[in-house]
Parts: sequence; C-alpha cells; structure tokens
Amino acid sequence: MSVLDREVLALMRDVAERIIMPRHRALKATEIIEKADDDLVTIADREAEVALAEGLAKLHPEAAIVGEEAVHADPSVMDRLSGTCWIIDPIDGTANFASGSGHFGIMIALAEGGAAQAGWIYDPQRDRLCAAHLGQGATVDGEQVLARSSGANPPRLAAMTKFMAPDQRSRFETEILPHYTPVQAPGAACEQYPLTVLGEHDLAIYERTLPWDHAAGNLFLNEAGGTCLRLDGSPYRVDDGRRGMIGAANRALYDQLVARLAVAGYQPAT
Repeated sequence: MSVLDREVLALMRDVAERIIMPRHRALKATEIIEKADDDLVTIADREAEVALAEGLAKLHPEAAIVGEEAVHADPSVMDRLSGTCWIIDPIDGTANFASGSGHFGIMIALAEGGAAQAGWIYDPQRDRLCAAHLGQGATVDGEQVLARSSGANPPRLAAMTKFMAPDQRSRFETEILPHYTPVQAPGAACEQYPLTVLGEHDLAIYERTLPWDHAAGNLFLNEAGGTCLRLDGSPYRVDDGRRGMIGAANRALYDQLVARLAVAGYQPAT
C-alpha cells in the first residue's frame, strides 16, 4: 500500500470502529431519518461524515470536501466537484445498515478537474480495502487485482432497476434481461464494484450515478482492467450530473450490452 492508502485506511477504520459499527443493529427508531422517498440517513452517517471530513482535511488541506450529507444540507457544495476535492460517502448502503442486514461500507475518492485520481472502498464487516490510483492499477488489501468474468453463460447482470423510469424498466426487463442471467444487486455500490471485479458478477447497469456512490468504484473497476463508462462510451466525470453507466468485467461484455440497449432504444433518463 502507498502511504496515502495507509493513512486513508487508518482513518476509515477508526471512524468505522468508533462511530459506525457500534450502531450496527443497534440503531434507535429516532436515529433513522427518511431524507426523501426510499432515501435514508442515520445518526451514524452524519457523525461519520463529520469525522471523515476532519481527517481528510488534515491529509490534503488544499482539497475541498464534498460529502453526501453536506450536499443534502446545501446543494451548492456540488460546485466544488470541478476542483480538487475529497468525495465522501460515509455509509454507502445506508438502507442495508439501517435494516441490520446486507452490505455497507465507506467510500472515499480524491478528484481533480472532474476526474477521480484515487479511490478507496472500505468494508468494515470484512475489514477489506479496495483501492485504486489513476494509472497505477487496483488493489484489494494491498494486493494487485485484475477484473475477471464469472464464466457464466449467459453472463451475470446486476441492474439497479428501481432508479429507472417505468417505461425504461419495462423495456429493460422485456428486451435486455432475457439475454442475461439476472443476479441480485446488493443495494450498495461499495459491494457491487468488487463483485464485478472479483468474478461474481459480469456486468452492472446504473441509472443514478451520484459522485459519492461511483467516483471510487468507477476508478477501481477501470484500474483493475474492467470497463466502466457511460452508455455512449464516454468516461465518468464526477461533476457532469449525467445519468446512466455500465460497469463490466471486460470491454467485450460492455460493448455487447451497449449494442443491445441501442437496439432496444433504451436511454438514460434526463
């Protein structure tokens, strides 16, 4: 691991041990709030983001902070995404965390000029760190990793259909899914990206692509040798506000899904 990897990991572990894991399966009803329909936040999310922001500011004081909960409180925080910034998801998979079942984790990215330069995905239940640096490859717990397909025929596809518009979902389910082996999405990008890299899932299609959910994972999958791009083949930028993205274990799987989506007339919502 690089020095920065070790410093970020130490911070993530500390926040997980002090703030997140003591609340796992121990949250009071008053500590879970619905920010919007099907969008939860807990006291652990809010306290963890503050602690992570304070720690990251010490590691790179010149970088702005863009946290999921800070953006919810003040949408103008998104304006910082085009500069040098830390992007924080204090608990990715909050619904899983709040229910006491399923996967959740901390996701952090360091971006510059709208592109992620480094990303970290920490799973506190496994004590596992997935990390990537632009142009330097991807690692799991410090060991280099290369994306691989599952070998399943048809390929395994995870789809976050709940974020699709009704007509999109209907078209996707009738014209695309029959060509694949559908697999259950874990409800957390922090788990979906490793599943795609480590050969459990072959592809994932995303409709909503918020920077705190995808900056670190997009970089991790691409640096592992997979393909994670917009549906038109353009790279993901943290500051463009677009929707729609495909993550695939290799370019051939990505190209095949893009071609099928085009034939079906599937387009991301605007």
